[in-house]
Amino acid sequence: MELVKVNGQVNVKKLAIDVLVPVVGGSIVGAFANRDSQEKYDKLKKPSFSPPPWVFPTVWTTLYAMMGIAKYRADEKAKLQNKRAKINLPYDVQLGLNFLWSFLFFKWGLRGTALVEMAFLLAAITFTAYRFSKYDKAAGALMVPYIGWVAFALGLNYSIVKLNAQ
Repeated sequence: MELVKVNGQVNVKKLAIDVLVPVVGGSIVGAFANRDSQEKYDKLKKPSFSPPPWVFPTVWTTLYAMMGIAKYRADEKAKLQNKRAKINLPYDVQLGLNFLWSFLFFKWGLRGTALVEMAFLLAAITFTAYRFSKYDKAAGALMVPYIGWVAFALGLNYSIVKLNAQ
């Protein structure tokens, strides 16, 4: 519970919103973007380091929850300095890029475009973590696993593009 306390308090409603937006948003995007695409994905050549399918929703749900807690912490600290836009804009950009990637890669089959987009996503997440850490070190640290996972996913995306080039 200490992780969600900011200045000794928890704004339960704001925390719930900040966690639910990426968790529910990611679930909705996943449902729409991945609909009817599992067969196509299964047929793609994948590198040996590709995780089994069950790993992805498990990891993403965890990362989305951590991202929401990080956003809550950074936002609560930034509002004390009247600087919320400095953390909300980069956060919103990276979340939008995150959601877009699923459509590019799965729904529309634009795997090369998804690769380029993911490079921008990784930069946006890194910048967001940097901004978060300016206001709250724990918020920045909560973004580090997300950076690591997206860096891994970038390598996976690259390998899939390369292995399936025609």
